[in-house]
Amino acid sequence: MRFHVVLRYVAYALLLDAFFMGVSCIISAVNGDDAFMPLLYSTLVVTLFGLFPLIFVPPASGISNREGLTIVVLSWFLSCFSGTLPYILYGGPFSFTNAWFESVSGFTTTGSTILTDIEILPQSLLFWRASTHWIGGIGIIILVLSILPFLGIAEMVLFRSEISSMGRENFHQRARKAIQILTGVYVGLTLLETVSLLFCGMNLFDAVTHSFATIATGGFSSKNASIAYYNSPVIETVIIVFMVLSGIHFGFIFAVITGKSPNIKKLTVLRYYLLALLAGVILTTVNIHGINFDGWLESFRYAAFNIVSVGTSTGFATADTSIWPSLSQLLLIFFALQCACAGSTSGGIKTNRIVLIGKSFRRHIIQLMHPNAVVPVRLDGRIVDEELVSKSVLYIVIYLVIIFASSLLLTLSGVDLLEAFSGSVAAIGNVGPGLGAVGSTGNFNYLPAFAKWVLTVTMLLGRLEIYAFFIFFTPANWKRVR
Repeated sequence: MRFHVVLRYVAYALLLDAFFMGVSCIISAVNGDDAFMPLLYSTLVVTLFGLFPLIFVPPASGISNREGLTIVVLSWFLSCFSGTLPYILYGGPFSFTNAWFESVSGFTTTGSTILTDIEILPQSLLFWRASTHWIGGIGIIILVLSILPFLGIAEMVLFRSEISSMGRENFHQRARKAIQILTGVYVGLTLLETVSLLFCGMNLFDAVTHSFATIATGGFSSKNASIAYYNSPVIETVIIVFMVLSGIHFGFIFAVITGKSPNIKKLTVLRYYLLALLAGVILTTVNIHGINFDGWLESFRYAAFNIVSVGTSTGFATADTSIWPSLSQLLLIFFALQCACAGSTSGGIKTNRIVLIGKSFRRHIIQLMHPNAVVPVRLDGRIVDEELVSKSVLYIVIYLVIIFASSLLLTLSGVDLLEAFSGSVAAIGNVGPGLGAVGSTGNFNYLPAFAKWVLTVTMLLGRLEIYAFFIFFTPANWKRVR
């Protein structure tokens, strides 16, 4: 491991964070609010730490896979740490633990918050809070690579390290082209939603921050009541559309824009994703009708928004889902576990793995009935590598084990079982709200400090898709290359 090379590339991520801090600082200066000095100091400190490695460390011609993975994970950790500075220096509700929780929740696009009164914060700090979503949504390293000149082998290694193998599945282009597609779709969707929300009556600040949160499938709102504050079916419809789009593989969206998209009937994962959301909305509508809401249209409105919000790991809310019937809550838990497609900004297990497990189960049933039959797992007419199926099964098992371990640690710290379990599911899936006191209208402020630290680790595990996190802390990963 060449530590100096790792630090040089991590420095780019810190400078990206410093840029958005600087923009937040400008907003503070324009508004004349009391977050100017905290943001200014934070910008200067993070900029200095980002510049030092670039000044004193010579550029390297290439990096190894191990170095690439270390750069990605360290960039996430240090970005989360640097993201605490504006909060800590501002003070108020932000102890170090609370600042760390809010920062990790932002960068991992989880959207859980410790804030009991969001609207009391100045707009500049709320913009920084929303920016952490947008930086983390597509991936810190992907954003860095999109603005850096061509880096040859290093670029390819970093792209592979940042994007999971499941997410790279539909990208048949070279790393540079894939990065351009990802960032192009990401920026395009953000701009399009911002304009759409402006037409719906939102002011510019709210339109930008809510677009950052939607396209990153994050969920931080600038309002205490989240999207319920606006009480606008039109705004909710626009956000639903962009939440659904943000949960689709960006490569497919690019293909649709360029007129090269295949028939949706041949895209099993996408078809399952859309049909699962539709089924969830219909079941929830029927379940909450007459119990939580009187009219069918009203029931459909709230079911559609909140199911899609959880099912894409966004986490916005228009209702208190903690008082919904048990069936609706179980559906919310299911969608919080599954979430959307690989190659999007969504968290969770991903619909791709769910589809593979379903097809593998079907294959196993056929083989039990016909022991001599050779039945490969096929997806969209292609035979799926057995190793990919095995990896998907293993990933889901580890994913569920982590939820159990996190829930256990939270209950040991005195957290109620429902809130411990749903909070853990929401944390690893980067969904945001759980049920009960940590539900869609609650927050995580009341949790003990230990529980908050457990949940932040769980958030990072989910955002880094587990394996990278554990490899990073493996002693062998830190051995020097001679």
